Amino acid sequence: MRWEPVGTGQVGDSVRFHISGEGCPRTLAGKFPAADATSRGTAAMFGLYRKEVEFYRHVASQLAVRVPAVYFAEVDETGGEFILLFEDIGPARQGDQISSCGIEDARAAIRQAAAIHAPSWGCTEILEADWLKPPADLRGRLADMYPQAQAIFAERYADTLEPEYMAICEQLAEASARLFGREEPPQCLVHGDFRLDNMLFDIKGGVEPIAVLDWQTVAVGKPMADVGYFIGCGVGEALWREHEEELLALWLSEMNRRGIALTREEIDHDYRVGILHGVATAVFSAAFVERTERGDANFLSMARGSCSLALARDSMTALKEVL
Repeated sequence: MRWEPVGTGQVGDSVRFHISGEGCPRTLAGKFPAADATSRGTAAMFGLYRKEVEFYRHVASQLAVRVPAVYFAEVDETGGEFILLFEDIGPARQGDQISSCGIEDARAAIRQAAAIHAPSWGCTEILEADWLKPPADLRGRLADMYPQAQAIFAERYADTLEPEYMAICEQLAEASARLFGREEPPQCLVHGDFRLDNMLFDIKGGVEPIAVLDWQTVAVGKPMADVGYFIGCGVGEALWREHEEELLALWLSEMNRRGIALTREEIDHDYRVGILHGVATAVFSAAFVERTERGDANFLSMARGSCSLALARDSMTALKEVL
């Protein structure tokens, strides 16, 4: 057996195993705790490793989203050590947050979003699962930590990120209690980090269009947390300016096809607030995971995409309207 690193994740480390022998696959994919101590500590603090293992154990089979088949999924009692062994769905084309994508890839991703949201819509078994319930003090901790993260983000990128975008980040830090303190009834399962780096396209050499990976941030909530996140921070300003309404219409159409009828008006407010999820993730990630050259480019890409869309859709005003 030999192995090689794959992917660009910073919270967990992924590898491809090459295996020789009888009665076994030629390759397997594996995922393990990050080698970097900062990233590993952040993941343990927020229970990210445990959530991904439990997702594959309990929920993946109930959704229509394409994920790798899992052969082994274990996590220790502390949530700090885990092993996941998957089917290798390569060769495939890795999504790239920094360079964005074409509209066909974006359409494929939005269809997968609906394949998460519709099957879990109103599903009590999923929405009330113990392993998906956040710690009682999590909202308060996040609200307290976010201004600290913004201070690090501002110090690091003040000379790089456009001033009008940094202003959105600052305003969100001032409203962190409202952002993280709201308690709204969840509607469905959400991926939580629905962007190109967590997707593979043309999997198995083009046999299938897409698979969605990295379920460490899976949660229950409102679907626009994924959709607003993807259209803003996930694909960037150049693509959203041309295709925003088309992608929203496609998601609505896919949800309706799967039995969940919604209108553009019904999702509008949640969409505007959901865009801010991209801003918050860019800021938090920059502050609390390993710093790398690609990471800097990645977080700036996320911030630019989400902040540009948040400005265009006046997302901060929408957040202030949240009870």
